[in-house]
Amino acid sequence: MPKRPLPWVILLISAVLEAVWATALGSSDGFSKPLPTAVFAVSVTISMLGLGMAIRTIPLGTAYAIWVGIGAALTVGWAMATGVEPFSVVKLMFITGIVGCAAGLKSLPDTKNRSASDAATPGPLTCQGGIHVECASNSRHSRAGQRGLDSSPVSHPANQPGLQ
Repeated sequence: MPKRPLPWVILLISAVLEAVWATALGSSDGFSKPLPTAVFAVSVTISMLGLGMAIRTIPLGTAYAIWVGIGAALTVGWAMATGVEPFSVVKLMFITGIVGCAAGLKSLPDTKNRSASDAATPGPLTCQGGIHVECASNSRHSRAGQRGLDSSPVSHPANQPGLQ
């Protein structure tokens, strides 16, 4: 299934807004300056809403790591560019590493839409003469000796009268 780009775009915009609200927070002087406080309130609200929308599709851990990583990198980058923080080549290398890790997380395969039973069960099985073999049905069966998630035995088609 191809990845839908819209959640990633929303996540990226939310990460940029994280840098905006973090910078505004620092400029607000403890919320005593009205303009930076207003910028903070608006940008933090939109940033959180965007993160919430993105995690409908993107796994939470991945989305949060990217959101924080890009937001932090942009915040530090802006602080260095404006002279609030001193420039450092080492700091720039670490920021590049954060952005590279965020890009790496985006490139991983999407596993959010897989159900827990799909992840835990290697494939559908059926019984044929007491031997468990792969089958083409959509139903789930357990291997010999295993029990269902609720600790009850899982019924096999070969063990049910009339289904052999």
